[in-house]
Amino acid sequence: MGSATELAFSVFLISCCSGAILGRSETQKCVLYNYNPSSSSSASEGRGNVSGVVTCSGEKDKRLHCFATWKNVSGSVQLVKQDCWLDDVNCYDSECVEKKDAPEVFFCCCEGSLCNQKFFYSPDNSRPPTTNKPVTSPPPVLTTLMYSLVPIMAVTAIVLFSFWMYRHHKLAYPPVLVPTQDPGPLPPSPVLGHKPLQLVEIKARGRFGCVWKAQLLSEHVAVKIFPIHDKQSWQNELEIFTLNGMRHENLLHFMGAERRGSHMDMELWLITAFHEKGSLSDYLKANVLSWCELCLIAQSMSRGLAYLHEDIPGHKDGHKPAVAHRDFKSKNVLLKSNLTACIADFGLALRFEAGKSPGDTHGQVGTRRYMAPEVLEGAINFQRDSFLRIDMYALGLVLWELISRCKAADGETTCLCLSACFSLSACMSVCQPASLSVCLSVCLSLSVCLSLDQLDNQ
Repeated sequence: MGSATELAFSVFLISCCSGAILGRSETQKCVLYNYNPSSSSSASEGRGNVSGVVTCSGEKDKRLHCFATWKNVSGSVQLVKQDCWLDDVNCYDSECVEKKDAPEVFFCCCEGSLCNQKFFYSPDNSRPPTTNKPVTSPPPVLTTLMYSLVPIMAVTAIVLFSFWMYRHHKLAYPPVLVPTQDPGPLPPSPVLGHKPLQLVEIKARGRFGCVWKAQLLSEHVAVKIFPIHDKQSWQNELEIFTLNGMRHENLLHFMGAERRGSHMDMELWLITAFHEKGSLSDYLKANVLSWCELCLIAQSMSRGLAYLHEDIPGHKDGHKPAVAHRDFKSKNVLLKSNLTACIADFGLALRFEAGKSPGDTHGQVGTRRYMAPEVLEGAINFQRDSFLRIDMYALGLVLWELISRCKAADGETTCLCLSACFSLSACMSVCQPASLSVCLSVCLSLSVCLSLDQLDNQ
């Protein structure tokens, strides 16, 4: 009998517990409210008109909750809606608390009869004082400082950057190089006249400008374009091109000069003959020379430099002065279609006139790789012969480049070709009989040009 009593009591307890768990939300009461914008009493009462209490009902295995929604209007609470809510795992708390950070519409839900009568706003999960008004925490001091200081720092950075750009531009392009008025009339260009000149593609970029391949009627020409702040280099090269007696088969053929644009947008053009094979430097990177090709290039290149250095008082076009190139290198030697060479780029060239000193303000100009030792040491004598010897040293280095990319006709290696330049017997064994005299001349020129004694650089 006692066992039966205990069993009946256990069944009763289980039934009560299951009813509390599964059926406790079958019937639940919540505060009911619907906001009516047309109601004038809603604004005056703060919480609006409470419609009353609603009894929620649902399925036995589903929980029922209450919810509330409201807005923060100018610091005061404007209640929007209160009612029942369906089963939601986020609504098991007994208090109605909004935990999201600064939402546009506040929402909270809870479990328990009339639990939505009081609602709170607590973004930091801490319960604020009991009130119907959501509490907004003041912004942190760090955030306030950030919003205040960032614009000031940004403006300061822009001002400093603008000042730096102004100073950099001012130092990089001195006012003396930028003309405040028209550079003056150009010499006539009878070859160009009013013929249309169309730029086709850019071929190279240099220190003072870029070189374009252009179309002039049915032929291609080269156009070297200088920006206005490099006017001095353009002017110097133009003066060298227009000297008496500067027309030579191994000097780049000059066709004319033009100005395009106006004021700071002005471009200064030099128009010359165009050679498709490009510079000697680029050609040597992609090709290996035979001895005949080496001799042809070396002979025509040396002939062009010798003519540039020569002073010819009785030239048919008038007195041709001696000119030092001062930036002689394989990049400034162009190859024609028949592999003969012509010398280009006279932006740093220096002419020598009788009775006039070249001055002592020229310093180290050109490319350091091709500078003679006396230039690197700052021991140059600012006389005509000294400048010409500097070109000859650079010529020796270019000849060395040529020989280092040469392969003899019978398969000798580059090392043998190089050794041939400093040994008469080796040179005679490598060179073909038809070109022996030219080979000997090249070898002798190279050994003389690379001599460190200035007395030998003649």
